[in-house]
Amino acid sequence: MWVGEDSPPPLDADTVLEVPPGTSGLRLAAARNVGGDWAVQSGAGLIIFLDADCVPGPGLVDRYALAAAERPDAVLCGPVTYLQPGATVGDPDALLAVTKPHPGRPSPPSGKIQLATDDEYSLFWSLSFAMTTAAWVASPRFDERYEGYGGEDTDFAFALRATHTPMAWVGGAHAYHQYHPTTSPPWEHLDHILRNGKLFADRWGVWPMTGWLSAFAEAGAVRWEDANWVRT
Repeated sequence: MWVGEDSPPPLDADTVLEVPPGTSGLRLAAARNVGGDWAVQSGAGLIIFLDADCVPGPGLVDRYALAAAERPDAVLCGPVTYLQPGATVGDPDALLAVTKPHPGRPSPPSGKIQLATDDEYSLFWSLSFAMTTAAWVASPRFDERYEGYGGEDTDFAFALRATHTPMAWVGGAHAYHQYHPTTSPPWEHLDHILRNGKLFADRWGVWPMTGWLSAFAEAGAVRWEDANWVRT
């Protein structure tokens, strides 16, 4: 286990980096910063970030590596398929058979990369992306004020856009989000969404996660007051 000392352990697939939760919940932004910094200090050339509930497709590493060789300055984003209950995740052929990238984001043909337009940065998802270590060092960091659920990945994407850091869609770098029960809107994360949404709005002048906030409002749980969403 390593929590951020000056000298990281040798690069090893079994190394676990522990980032304790904060007072407001899981510190996902801080955890990604710790992981990225550890990769840099360990001498890695490419960092692939994948959420704990996601599995890589058989071509994910190779496609990200090829894209990084072509655009070493860019944040690289592969397509994501949301799996149905009971899907087999240990068989590459079974994964390929159910590949159906989420339609809300660009998915170029396998082997192709497509630079994101300015209005596509809001489509960044932190559940699967990659960067060269040089790009990680040069890019903005995840804002560690975000704790709990929501907002930290969109904030990161807006910071990338503000600093003119390229973002690219990588065809064929498939990741698969494993099924688990969720609620819509996510009631268990209401307070996190209000807290993190306010952080985001204070920085960027707009609120994120507006679809969920509208659903909370329709249910009478929140209201718009003095340019902020607050509990009723």
